[in-house]
Amino acid sequence: MTQGWLIPLVAVLSLALTAVLRRYALAKSIIDIPNARSSHAVPTPRGGGVAIVIAFLLALAVLAVGEAAQMPALVALGGSGALIAIIGFMDDHGHIAARWRLLGHFLAATWALVWLGGFPAVEVLGWQVDLGWFGAVFAAFYLVWLLNLYNFMDGIDGIASVEAICACLGACVLYWLAGFEQLVMLPLLLAMAVFGFLYWNFPPARIFMGDAGSGFLGIALGVLSLQAAWVSSQLFWCWLILLGVFIVDATYTLIRRLSRGDKVYEAHRSHAYQFASRLYGKHLPVTVAVGVLNLFWLLPIALCVILLDLDGALGVVIAYAPLVVLAVRYRAGALE
Repeated sequence: MTQGWLIPLVAVLSLALTAVLRRYALAKSIIDIPNARSSHAVPTPRGGGVAIVIAFLLALAVLAVGEAAQMPALVALGGSGALIAIIGFMDDHGHIAARWRLLGHFLAATWALVWLGGFPAVEVLGWQVDLGWFGAVFAAFYLVWLLNLYNFMDGIDGIASVEAICACLGACVLYWLAGFEQLVMLPLLLAMAVFGFLYWNFPPARIFMGDAGSGFLGIALGVLSLQAAWVSSQLFWCWLILLGVFIVDATYTLIRRLSRGDKVYEAHRSHAYQFASRLYGKHLPVTVAVGVLNLFWLLPIALCVILLDLDGALGVVIAYAPLVVLAVRYRAGALE
């Protein structure tokens, strides 16, 4: 890890850039005004996630100078992430029709997959499964869903930041313990970029992430999981486990809304975490609970997968089962 000096620098840069973006948002009246679909009650500047994007992309540029072995992953992350951030930034400042946003999302996913080499064979219940060209199609939908669900789940103070930090640092622990140290730097840098922003976003938030930041995080985490899949299919399952809180809440909510015939592209506040925040009257306990679930439930199961040879697919089932119960308990997808 020859560029270790980058780690604190990325956090400090993100911290400072968020402060600048907050002043810019206030000066330009880029404010999220509470409405019937909001989970907050106070007008708050938005767009602070751009600090995460800039800090992380600059770090990738520095790494590209001396990390030729990781160049495909760096280009996949940088190109797809930058495109999603631009789309999100434009949407934060105006409005882009859903069909054009979706087209941009698939273009970004395609870019990432071309550089990563598609989707590798994975082990499922002891069987090696190679999906061939269908695997690339699956991976494209996986990336697009992950970036959109991250946008859906960025609805209360600090939750998207805490989830990203927990998933990235959890992956770093897995990589280090399993002997894949060459993979540690990218998720560690992403965690530091988010950490700097979290200072301003922790409940009560002084600035929101915005679509540019949440979409960027979603696709970045997806690309990191696919990069890991090419090294070990068990690591891919571990990423799915680490991201379980967001995947389960968003997917369960989407399925319920689809079954009811709702327009899924319309804003709503029917995710489990949103019902929970209204039930408890605060964002803080829900955001902290996400961190606790990641640290004390999902990370230990991922450790069992990578260190104790627990089948990855079975690990996902075990990890998701109580999360589904929580989604039901907190009425995910129910009418508000």
